[in-house]
Amino acid sequence: MPSLPAQFTSVTVVTKANVYFDGKVVSHSVLFADGSKKTLGLIWPGSYHFGTDAPERMEIIAGACRVTLDGATASQDYAAGTAFDVPGKSGFTIEVKTGLCEYICSFLPA
Repeated sequence: MPSLPAQFTSVTVVTKANVYFDGKVVSHSVLFADGSKKTLGLIWPGSYHFGTDAPERMEIIAGACRVTLDGATASQDYAAGTAFDVPGKSGFTIEVKTGLCEYICSFLPA
């Protein structure tokens, strides 16, 4: 996997946070000139389920998590520097055991 970005340039950041699960998952949206969108976020310890409209790529930039994609029976562990894709019109459960999990979520073309 190529190295994860340390920063983005020439973007617009939405200052209002996306807050889920009573503040246990928080992200900010980053808008790019080409119309694409990413979110940068933190996940506190716990287990959380998210649904997807569009396909997504979740890149883990710090910490670790365990993920179960909707319809799958097995979970997979992801550490900093790894990524997983989630189909559109689907979902996933993400679990963080300890510490914080930091991520970049990219919304992919359908």
